[in-house]
Amino acid sequence: MPGPQPAVLVLEDGRTFRGRSFGAVGTATGEAVFSTGMTGYQETLTDPSYQGQVVVMTSPHVGNTGMNDEDKESRRIWVAGYVVRDPSPVASNWRSLRSLDGELEDAGVVGIRDIDTRALTRHLRDRGAMRVGIFSGPVSGAPTDELVATVRAVAPMTGANLTADVTVDEAYVVPAIGEERFVVSAVDLGIKSMTPHRMAERGMTVHVVPATIGADELLAIGRDGVFFSNGPGDPATADHAVSLVRAALDAHRPVFGICFGHQVLGRALGFGTYKLRFGHRGVNQPVQDLRTGRVAVTAHNHGFAVDAPIGTQVSTPYGRVRVSHVCLNDSVVEGLQCLDVPAFSVQYHPEAAAGPHDAADLFDDFARLMGGD
Repeated sequence: MPGPQPAVLVLEDGRTFRGRSFGAVGTATGEAVFSTGMTGYQETLTDPSYQGQVVVMTSPHVGNTGMNDEDKESRRIWVAGYVVRDPSPVASNWRSLRSLDGELEDAGVVGIRDIDTRALTRHLRDRGAMRVGIFSGPVSGAPTDELVATVRAVAPMTGANLTADVTVDEAYVVPAIGEERFVVSAVDLGIKSMTPHRMAERGMTVHVVPATIGADELLAIGRDGVFFSNGPGDPATADHAVSLVRAALDAHRPVFGICFGHQVLGRALGFGTYKLRFGHRGVNQPVQDLRTGRVAVTAHNHGFAVDAPIGTQVSTPYGRVRVSHVCLNDSVVEGLQCLDVPAFSVQYHPEAAAGPHDAADLFDDFARLMGGD
């Protein structure tokens, strides 16, 4: 098996980083983003919210526990490309079945290794998330201006409608664990497998349904509640999902949204959304619950946010709404609570695979909402 080949990472502003190939050899393009998690790389790779993005791992040492069949969060790897500094030469774990490098190669995911990911991350923090290309093998020797032109021809994330790329083709059911208490429709905007599992642990039978589902069918299936999942792309393009949220609110059906689902609820309530400079990604983001003052360390993966005022109640077509959570790093809105209809959302990931689990009680809140508490 041939070893790593020459590779180069090229940003749309012309900055380049030279290293060696990691995973498949070829060309990968997308939006460059960085993830601050020191663990959970398999969950990151298989999170559908990373569709169209080249992920830079800020932790320098990646791949030491290999890859297994238990920790994947969806049916495939979704990242458009992968950037690491110092991948482990050995995969050592009792559950490990394959190496990270081999898994990326088998999936056709082009990556790059042996570059200064700290310098790249600082550049993205200063300049913002931007388009990028990874070029490995013979193509890496092409003139830089040609590679930059290739990168600049990539469609930006703003305005990207990616839900159709990641949503399930056919509905499936995750049965309640133990006694069934509730039946929920979960709209798959890019759902992670741990999310319906967390709901099933609380007695919910979860029907995971395509994002294209009609409102009548959605409400007929989810007789007790409706959930809207995480997912990739620009929430400003999610008009159908917004209409589904409004149908659930009109029916006074309990609603819970996370990540992209939070942004969709925000739009349904009349708020705008906007693109963050470099987004929040990783498993170490501090969020404060403004209602209690409690701070949770949470898992994030989002590049857009809801534009809602903090510290005041807002009148909407669905009654009063308040911002319930904020990020302590930059005061970005991280949660919404409806006061006159049964609905709430958070921007982060309470299912938290691979952790942390500070926010797991939000699924209990959903159960209480459906129970009329």
